[in-house]
Amino acid sequence: MAVQTSPDSASRSGPDTPVSPAFELKASSFTLPVIRLLALDMDAVEAQLAPKVEQAPGFFQNTPVVIDLGALPRDSGIVAFPQLVGMLRGLGMIPVGVRGGSAQQNEAARAMELAILGESTRAARAAESTADRAEPAQAASASSEGHPEPPAAHGSLGSLLVDRPVRSGQRLYAAGGDLTVVGPVSSGAELMADGNIHVYGPLRGRVIAGLQGDLGARIFCRDLQAELVSVAGHYRVSENIPADLKGRSVQVFLDHEVLRIEPIG
Repeated sequence: MAVQTSPDSASRSGPDTPVSPAFELKASSFTLPVIRLLALDMDAVEAQLAPKVEQAPGFFQNTPVVIDLGALPRDSGIVAFPQLVGMLRGLGMIPVGVRGGSAQQNEAARAMELAILGESTRAARAAESTADRAEPAQAASASSEGHPEPPAAHGSLGSLLVDRPVRSGQRLYAAGGDLTVVGPVSSGAELMADGNIHVYGPLRGRVIAGLQGDLGARIFCRDLQAELVSVAGHYRVSENIPADLKGRSVQVFLDHEVLRIEPIG
């Protein structure tokens, strides 16, 4: 018995019919926060990490993080990964992999479906923003196209001046001082400072001043288009910023622990 095939079916399944690609594989480079374990007491880790998350919840929410085991003693034994992973997820973060550590520790990490990452390159080390301690003023970046290019940064310890545009995927952190950006900040970029943040250009992305809890810190920008603004843990997302303030020169500050956004001039 002959089996009939419709013309449309034949045309779709012919051997010479070109197939449209459904995906691409590309090498990419991203900057991720690194939590460097200094001890195996997970209760102590949580007690010290939780207050930092409370200061800037918008920054940590749904943020992928890498767990660095390199500072642990060689004979430190098994890391309590179930407790650690559960704690990080409970704080809103997404642990994606581990770096360093012993073969035994890496095997335990694999059991929790964590990726085993190689040692970071010099560029990646310069880009780390650890969640467990504040480092001197630093700039971190990874472009969305996978070509890391740190913005030019100048300044003394505790302050940071960046004179290039800040692109999507880049992170800048001024530990102990102010951050000044002379140029635009793209959507998907992140600015952080323990002090004030000044942006002389369109401000998109996420911006967090007073990261260590300075209630007097402020954000100044010429063109407010931010996805999130935060001062000392008080924050607003774009949807909660009044429409009449967007695109204007503003300052963001705390007034009796209430986050205010006011036009300048």
